Amino acid sequence: MLAAALPALGWAVHGGLLLRRLATARRDPLTGLHTRSGWTTRAEHLLTRHPNALVVLIDLDDFKGTNDTHGHAVGDAVLTATACRLAHWCGRHGVAARLGGDEFAAIVTDPARTVGLDALRAILDRPVPHSGRLLPVSASVGSCHRHDLPVTTLTDALSAADADMYAAKGHGRRNVHN
Repeated sequence: MLAAALPALGWAVHGGLLLRRLATARRDPLTGLHTRSGWTTRAEHLLTRHPNALVVLIDLDDFKGTNDTHGHAVGDAVLTATACRLAHWCGRHGVAARLGGDEFAAIVTDPARTVGLDALRAILDRPVPHSGRLLPVSASVGSCHRHDLPVTTLTDALSAADADMYAAKGHGRRNVHN
């Protein structure tokens, strides 16, 4: 009986390890947010099911300068704070992700259940405390509502939010363009 149970136990342990690796691959190790691949799958599902969905893209302004001036530990603190602020803004009605570097994304199923894009900008632009000092942070935010899309695809929503984000950058730092 023990001989029959050992292979089953081995497969159970192996399956558990594979599930843990898969979950880890879908989460950014620094921020705990979804990675691009994990978020994309979830965002596509939410976008097709929620007519009021809002896709948001965020790029930290002059993040390379922060890293170069203050070091990577400070850069990590800024990324972690940004992730926490974005996840809190989304609440239970959305999913946030770190796409890579200093780029973040979110989708909320009902923007009326958030405090709004202006509030998001204000939240993201608050200084980050680190080692007894406050670090200035600013972010450019672009967005796209599902109802503004001729065809409901995540690719189109991200492209529109990206164009909106760069329009915000064109208006200067610390901007939301909508």
